[in-house]
Amino acid sequence: MTAITQSVDLERRGRVAVLTVNNPPVNALSQHVRQGLRDGVNQATADATVGAIVITCAGRTFVAGADITEFGKPPKEPGLHEVLDRIEGAPKPVVAAVHGTALGGGLEVALACHYRVGVKTARFGLPEVRLGLLPGAGGTQRLPRVVGVEKALQMIVSGDPIGADEALTHGLIDAIVDGDLTGAGVAFAEKVLDDNRPLKKIRDVEDKIAQARGKPEVFASFRKSVARQTRGFRAPESCIKAVEAAVALPFDAGLTRERELFLELLASPESRAQRYFFFAERDAAKIPDVPPDTPAKEIKKAAVLGAGTMGGGIAMNFANASIPVTVIEVSREPLERGLGVVRKNYEATASKGRLTAADVERRMGLIHGAMDLGAIADADIVVEAVFEDMPIKKDVFAKLDKICKADAVLATNTSTLDVDVIASVTRRPESVIGMHFFSPANVMRLLEVVRGAKTSKTTIATAMAVGRRIAKVPVLVGVCDGFVGNRMLHARGSQAEKLILEGAPPHQVDKVLYDFGFPMGPFAMGDLAGLDVGWRIRKGKGLTSPVADRLCELGRFGQKTGAGYYHYVGNDRTPIPDPEVEKIILEVAKAQSIARRAISDAEILERLLYPMVNEGAKILDEKLAIRASDIDVIWVYGYGWPVYRGGPMFWADSIGLKVIRDRMREFQRQHGDAWQPAARLARLADAGKGFLDP
Repeated sequence: MTAITQSVDLERRGRVAVLTVNNPPVNALSQHVRQGLRDGVNQATADATVGAIVITCAGRTFVAGADITEFGKPPKEPGLHEVLDRIEGAPKPVVAAVHGTALGGGLEVALACHYRVGVKTARFGLPEVRLGLLPGAGGTQRLPRVVGVEKALQMIVSGDPIGADEALTHGLIDAIVDGDLTGAGVAFAEKVLDDNRPLKKIRDVEDKIAQARGKPEVFASFRKSVARQTRGFRAPESCIKAVEAAVALPFDAGLTRERELFLELLASPESRAQRYFFFAERDAAKIPDVPPDTPAKEIKKAAVLGAGTMGGGIAMNFANASIPVTVIEVSREPLERGLGVVRKNYEATASKGRLTAADVERRMGLIHGAMDLGAIADADIVVEAVFEDMPIKKDVFAKLDKICKADAVLATNTSTLDVDVIASVTRRPESVIGMHFFSPANVMRLLEVVRGAKTSKTTIATAMAVGRRIAKVPVLVGVCDGFVGNRMLHARGSQAEKLILEGAPPHQVDKVLYDFGFPMGPFAMGDLAGLDVGWRIRKGKGLTSPVADRLCELGRFGQKTGAGYYHYVGNDRTPIPDPEVEKIILEVAKAQSIARRAISDAEILERLLYPMVNEGAKILDEKLAIRASDIDVIWVYGYGWPVYRGGPMFWADSIGLKVIRDRMREFQRQHGDAWQPAARLARLADAGKGFLDP
């Protein structure tokens, strides 16, 4: 075996040269990997005794993409295009032997090979769109030539990988192999030599793209099908244009067009935001005083208190991760109703082809219902999901303290209440932590992990590890009213209420946020969640919201009652502006002596988002979030902030903190001291810095 570079070795197996990439953890295409592949192919092709080449990888995966540490830095030679040209132009057959994932540049490497084989569990994809980019090394030109235009569009624009069976069906790989992968790759290469098979250069394949030539309706139909989910994003349309170039242009001209589109995206604010968020999500897992080697408790059994919408969704998360979970309810009827909803959710997923009937039964088999708290005495983690009422939660935790085993993690799903007060009724406050799931809990990816004053590092490490295991994005926050996400949401909601009293109708306020990129505005969101939820919380805290309270007093709780801030017809969930609501708003405004006026969209956006940024600055000063990027992760995954705008703190930096501070001071003169810029915001603005600056 010969070391070509620090990460690529060359080995001879009979007539076959094997190039093995070993660049843990994911065999990223670092400069030394690219050089090793280029030089290794050159050495193998120069050796007259070598008949074929196999490219494979050590460790748990094939090349899973670019080296993220090289992002934003000057490119290092050789570039990936040069490497792929050497592979594809090799005079001897090159076989890619794939296990794990071949993603992004990894799949582009495989596509440059003349043949591809993979193990049964291998997955193949081009996820660059998730970074606001497109595959920039020929992926948009080669993939449609192999799998066809429609499948290529689907894969590239969604970024979703496909499995080996699907890859074989569509011609992306030539065979699924068993046993030792390197040996199987060598055996396949030997057969290619024995059969004297031709060098299959994808660049020369035309039959599948020819089927779409002269048929613009293929692309028009696809654009229409993805319009809703790609709204606001720039990269999906560029991906489609690149595939159109693959169909309409010769291969080299298509590569040129792909490169032009790639560079446009690379310089775009949307891609900058998405690439920033890629790192922000990874940073959220890093807790300075809870190092990675902090021991976390092994979770073998879980329990959830409450079988309502939230409790049922939380239980599904555990079952989805193959963790047995017991769901507790006070009586048989709500328990059976809740488990019935869980089954319906699974069956709905199965009806869309995302689960098999066997998957549904296996997951349901992991969820057990009970009405006796004693049934959870051996649970390793208990998540309480009862009403958002402090006396009820304190009563529950006092009981858990007596029943649960000594080392169990006791988690509360509260969205606003003080975790320290809840922990105070137990003899083990170090084991109590907040795990704030977002509704619907089986869908939403954010998990706010709320650290109490006495929560132990082991409990924190366990909650973060459990969050990742159940496919959430956990972010650690501190204790305050509403924690990070809801505290900032309250600041936005307060302004939304003021705006409708001052003259902006609910549908205008909602449209401004929708046009910004949110899935919906505050009033449509309130109707969806149920206005009675906030009403109950306000009454418990002695608070009021004049318009919302009036609506609730009339039984207008939102979509579930057919009326809230909007009117709804039948089962149609389209919000329709309602004159009755406008009448209520006018009455409240008159009672408060508010002079109404026309309000511009620009002012609405500033008044909704600047208070959020200001509250985020206070949260950072109070050390309730570890870093500004954690706030952005919370808002993208929990509240629908458009990822192509990076999050509220990234967005604020892009606007300029001086601009925001000065505008807030104007609002302070007009509307009072609630608009006073936070100390951190003012300090950074004076220094010409941003929240994300070191």
